[in-house]
Amino acid sequence: MKNYRISRRKAIVTASAGTLGMLSAPFSSYGFESSKKLALYGGEKARKGAWSEWPVWDKTAEDGIVEMLRSGRWWRGSGEHVEEFEQKYAQMMGTKRCLATASGTTALLVATHVLGVDAGDEVLVSPYTFIATYNVIFMNKALPVFVDTDPQTFLIDPSKIEEKITDRTSAILPVHIYGLPVDMDEVNKVAQKNDLKVIEDACQAWLGEYKGKKLGTLGDLGCFSFQNSKNLPTGEGGAIVGNDDEIMDRCYSFHNCGRPFGRVERTSDYPIRGSNRRMQQIQALMLLSQMKRIKRDADIRLENAKYLDERLAEIPGIVPYKLVTEDARSAYHLYPFRFVSEEFGKVSRDQFIKALRAEGVHCSVGYGRQNYDGLIEEAFNSKGYKRLFSEQRLKQWREENVLPGNDQLADEAVIFSQRMLLGNKHDMDDIVNAVTKIYENREAF
Repeated sequence: MKNYRISRRKAIVTASAGTLGMLSAPFSSYGFESSKKLALYGGEKARKGAWSEWPVWDKTAEDGIVEMLRSGRWWRGSGEHVEEFEQKYAQMMGTKRCLATASGTTALLVATHVLGVDAGDEVLVSPYTFIATYNVIFMNKALPVFVDTDPQTFLIDPSKIEEKITDRTSAILPVHIYGLPVDMDEVNKVAQKNDLKVIEDACQAWLGEYKGKKLGTLGDLGCFSFQNSKNLPTGEGGAIVGNDDEIMDRCYSFHNCGRPFGRVERTSDYPIRGSNRRMQQIQALMLLSQMKRIKRDADIRLENAKYLDERLAEIPGIVPYKLVTEDARSAYHLYPFRFVSEEFGKVSRDQFIKALRAEGVHCSVGYGRQNYDGLIEEAFNSKGYKRLFSEQRLKQWREENVLPGNDQLADEAVIFSQRMLLGNKHDMDDIVNAVTKIYENREAF
C-alpha cells in the first residue's frame, strides 16, 4: 500500500502543469491563486474566516439545571438525572448497561480494577495515546507494556500483540485514538486465546463503529470521556458500558465507595474496596442536552472527513489515516494524516505546520513517543515497583521498548481539531487549498 501511494505521488509530482492546475482549482473559484506568496512570508491567507466554536451551549437546558440546583439534589444519590443519562447513553451505544463516572480517567480506573488488573500484573496497551491510558495502569501498580503502532491506521498493531504476552499479562487496553476503530476482531482473538480481559479506551470514540457495532461495546468493558474538548462534552465526566450485569454491578459498587449494589453480596454496609468516582447531577443534565446534537454533528464530521480523505490524498506527501475495514466509521475527535517530508520537497513537518497555521488552518502534531514518557522511569525507580518487578524484568522492558512504527507516526502525524470538521464544504476547500498552496510553494522554504 505504501509503495502504491509513493509511486502515485511521484506521478503527480511529475504531472503536467494542467494536472497541477486541477489540484489548485478551488483557489480560482474563491478568488485565490495557488502560486501566490505564502502567508508565512506576507502573502494573503488561504483561510480568513473563523472556525466553529466548541463547546456549544444549548440555552434550553438551563431551566432544568436551575430547577435541580434550587432543589439541592446535586449528587446522584438524591437525584434522577444521572440514571436517566445512563439509560439513554446505553441505548444509544447498543449496550445493556452504562455507568456514569466523574471522568474518562476514573472510568478506566474502575474498569481495570473490576476486571482484575492488580499489583504486579502486566497490561498490553497502545503507545499512541493520551497519558491517562497508561497512567491508569500505573495507578493499579501494574506494568504497561506498549505494543507497536501501525502508522497507517494510527492504532495498535494486532499482529504485534501476542509476542508481548508474559505469564503476568492480565489484560489488553486498545485505544480508539482520535475516534479511529481498532481491529477488534484480531484483538479479541488474541485475548480469548490467552484468557485476557479487553478494556476499550473509547474516550475519543463516541458513535464510532467497527463492523456495525459501536466502539466501546466490543470488549469486556468500554470507557468514554466527556471532557470539555470532547465531541460529547460536560467539562469533566466519563462512562463505562458493558453487557455483563455482574461486572457492571461491581463497577457500580466500586465507584460508589464500595456500597453494595445488585449482585454484589451484602456482608456489611461496605462489602468491597471502593472509591468515589461518581458523576454529579449537573454533569448528567448537561450531557442529556448535548446528546441532542451528537448524531447530527457526527454525520457532519463524517461527510467532511470523507471529502478531506479524497482531496488531501491527491497531494504529494499527505497520507490520510487508513480505516481497518471498509465499513468502519471513525468518531473524528481529531482528523489525522501523515506528512511525508521526502515527498513534499523535503519541507520539514515543523515548517509545514507553521506555514499551515499562517494560512489560517489550525493544526498540531498530536501525540509523541509516549513510551518514553518520564513518568515511566519515575515509576520504575519507586520502591513499590522495585518490590513488584525484578531488575531483570525492568531491564528487559527497556530493551524491548523499541517501537519503530510508533516512532515513524510520532515524526509524521498532523491533526485537525474536530470542530473544524463541523464546517461546510467551503471550509474544507479552504483546508485543501492551504495545503496545496504550501506544496506548490515548497521551494520557498
